[in-house]
Amino acid sequence: MNRRTTLAAALTLTAGLALAGCGGDSAPQLKVAAPYMPQPVTQDMAGAFFTVKNSGGAADKLTSVTSDLAKDISIHKTVGNKMEQVNSLAIPANGELELGRGGNHLMFMGLKNKPVKGDKVAIELHFATAKPIKVEVPVKAADYAPKK
Repeated sequence: MNRRTTLAAALTLTAGLALAGCGGDSAPQLKVAAPYMPQPVTQDMAGAFFTVKNSGGAADKLTSVTSDLAKDISIHKTVGNKMEQVNSLAIPANGELELGRGGNHLMFMGLKNKPVKGDKVAIELHFATAKPIKVEVPVKAADYAPKK
């Protein structure tokens, strides 16, 4: 091999290794913080709130939620004074998705039982890229507001 071919091969190998090393950092790294569900005021529906923190270098999306508590769980965002059901919510790379009163949230429709303060509700969050995350959501007082 001549010197030029050797140099080209070395540069190609170095670039390939550098890109392979970056791959691990570019995946979403998701963690759920501060989950809660205000005690429902009706027998039919409830809401849930939490923050999904992404310490990874790639964005992801919350695409669905499952739980034995309700027949249907939908993802909502609030625009102005209007609540809209959406198919997913973005979780930015090195950022977070906040679900809270008056903003993004989950709606549990057709409750199978009405949880009360002190209960824990098991949910599973599903994402476009990351593996599902199981979360135990504590039920708080109906008027609970987390401290910021």
